[in-house]
Amino acid sequence: MSTNAFHWADVTAEKIIRERGDKEVYTCASGITPSGTVHIGNFREIISVELVVRALRERGKKVRFIYSWDDYDVFRKVPKNMPKPELLETYLRKPITIVPDTSGRYASYAEANEKELEALLPGVGVEPEYIYQASRYRSSYYAEGIRQALEKRDTIRAILNEHRTSPLPDEWWPVSVFSTFTDKDTTTVLDWDGEWGLRYRCDETGKEESLDLRTTAAVKLPWRVDWPMRWALEGVDFEPAGKDHHSEGGSFDTARKVVEQVYGGKAPVSFQYDFIRIKGRGGKISSSSGEVIALPDVLEVYQPEIVRYLFAGTRPNAEFAISFDLDVLKIYEDYDKCERVYFGVQEISAKKADKEKRIYELSQVSDLPGVMPYQVPLRHLCNLLQVNEGDIEAVLDLYPDLKPLQRKRLEVRCRCAWNWITTFSPEDFRFSLRKSGDELPKISDSEKKALSLLRDQVDALADHDEKSLAEAIYAVAEEAGLDAKELFTLCYQVLIGKEKGPRLASFILTVGRDKILAILDRVLS
Repeated sequence: MSTNAFHWADVTAEKIIRERGDKEVYTCASGITPSGTVHIGNFREIISVELVVRALRERGKKVRFIYSWDDYDVFRKVPKNMPKPELLETYLRKPITIVPDTSGRYASYAEANEKELEALLPGVGVEPEYIYQASRYRSSYYAEGIRQALEKRDTIRAILNEHRTSPLPDEWWPVSVFSTFTDKDTTTVLDWDGEWGLRYRCDETGKEESLDLRTTAAVKLPWRVDWPMRWALEGVDFEPAGKDHHSEGGSFDTARKVVEQVYGGKAPVSFQYDFIRIKGRGGKISSSSGEVIALPDVLEVYQPEIVRYLFAGTRPNAEFAISFDLDVLKIYEDYDKCERVYFGVQEISAKKADKEKRIYELSQVSDLPGVMPYQVPLRHLCNLLQVNEGDIEAVLDLYPDLKPLQRKRLEVRCRCAWNWITTFSPEDFRFSLRKSGDELPKISDSEKKALSLLRDQVDALADHDEKSLAEAIYAVAEEAGLDAKELFTLCYQVLIGKEKGPRLASFILTVGRDKILAILDRVLS
């Protein structure tokens, strides 16, 4: 761990140790309702907790990292991206854990969303202990916590009313009941016997029933009570929350009071994290609507280390954008610079270097690489892949000195680069070399002369670097009586069938002597 740099995760870790005292085990928590695809905004909380967990462990502390799936919440809305929406409509107001997975892959809708994320998280260095709240509620694991809420019903109502424009009525109860007749939460609590008995009415059927909190699977706490109950039960020392939860009178405010006044516990150390924007892709982030950008989408374009870098390099309370447009190139460049600084290949001021080194450490999925990864700038890699028509092995073979781990990491970068080129890159960024059967443009005598002169320079390509070749191209234009811009346009039309393309000298060097000569010879013949 870089000793001179204090990253926000380090600052938070120090605060947890200072405020919670010396403990045998520190508990850090995160969680979400799997109401739909878990989007990248939700991932911000998960990765923020993981970074703090890592900082604590680096200080020699034992940490329990728990992730709660709130899969006993109510199914309120059918997302747009789900098959068989008519069937799903029939499960509205029921717990999401009994909603079927209409894709047919998992036992339930909730499990489908849970397992897809769980399978991906180890690949970005996140491995929490999962807690499934449906299982706990249905086994009456929280019976004591529910009874405590009923005993302090008036206290809870008073806390919640502090921030409500319309006060909760006297008949309000701090529990909800899923009807055993319909499985829906459309019920009314009628009475509590002061111990374990709760009586309710099913509003749809009109039937009444008494339940024993110690054995029923039907009773649960509402979010603003459930959250602080679990803080106390799990002994949570740290849990962040979004800006909506941390707003004045939001759920964190009320939970802090409920955990103290109802459960005799203490609110965890926390911080607020901001929203994430998506640049270069349409759609508002919303799990329940189905309009989401999820972790798999981001991993299509960014290496796992760079996904971590995006979050480790940004303070949680700062909004930022995950880009799918040309900014992808800059983000890769920024990460590569951070890596060069870490390995001492690029020098910057000592203070900035400490910060960059710490960000790099926290960006790694697991162990730090023993040798510096082989860096191929993403822009150059995109050109190589397009020249080789997406053949990743052919591109990797251009670097025969790659060590196994370097090759593996570069292969991942190649896959991400090709995904970005084919799916998100602007049309004018894409190209393909003319093939033998392609129709070639008609050229004038002066243009033919220019291409013939250029051919001589390409034939001697081994004698050139990018600077000398660029100078030679300008000299060719002058000798042929063409404006340099005209020559560039001509070359792009001949080589890739476009008016514009990558920087010409660099492009010719990237494509290589033989492939360029083959095209020029066909044009000149």
